[in-house]
Amino acid sequence: MEKRLNFSSCHFADSSLPVLPYIETEAMRSLGGMSLDYSDASMSPSSLAQNHWCNVAYWELRTRVGRLYPVHDSSLSIFYDLPQGTGLCLGLLPLSPRSTSVQRTRGKIGHGILLSKEPDGVWAYNRSQHPIFVNSPTLEHYPYLSLTVRRVMPGYSIKVFDYEKSCQIQPPSDLVHMEGPYDPNSVRISFAKGWGPCYSRQFITSCPCWLEILLNNHR
Repeated sequence: MEKRLNFSSCHFADSSLPVLPYIETEAMRSLGGMSLDYSDASMSPSSLAQNHWCNVAYWELRTRVGRLYPVHDSSLSIFYDLPQGTGLCLGLLPLSPRSTSVQRTRGKIGHGILLSKEPDGVWAYNRSQHPIFVNSPTLEHYPYLSLTVRRVMPGYSIKVFDYEKSCQIQPPSDLVHMEGPYDPNSVRISFAKGWGPCYSRQFITSCPCWLEILLNNHR
């Protein structure tokens, strides 16, 4: 597949971090083995003890909505409105008081993303009609001069976590650009709204709707 870089102007172009065009046929191939539905979020403790490669937390601003969602299959759709879709439907999560910005952003999630565990790492495919914004330890520039947030346009994908690079990560000495504890196995994805030095929102907890992907890698 031809690599088409789609980085925001706020970031250095790095050929080792491609944002690839997302083709729907690839998503269908990845979705073939998926059997999760929203009810899986309430699995029994014995089921939760089984091997899963990540947990997904959904946040609205500073509030986590719903419980952690364990992911056992190699791919997971996370969406608000996906006809006949299976996976994590954010529209079914418990209702809570929401600001106007949260309500507007929820309406932009649409078909959301496809999260896929592949041999070289974890990929996110943007299936929505709006950009997603991603921060990951393996996407950071070294040394940590500033927070790196990558914009992924609709129809594109990005490797949000690189297994090989993760083995070489050293904890940053300066956490001024981060909010909360540093986790070398955590990926953060915001729907429609960016954050960091290039945006008015400095921290992801100011973003209306966002995901925290807690990987079991090296835990």
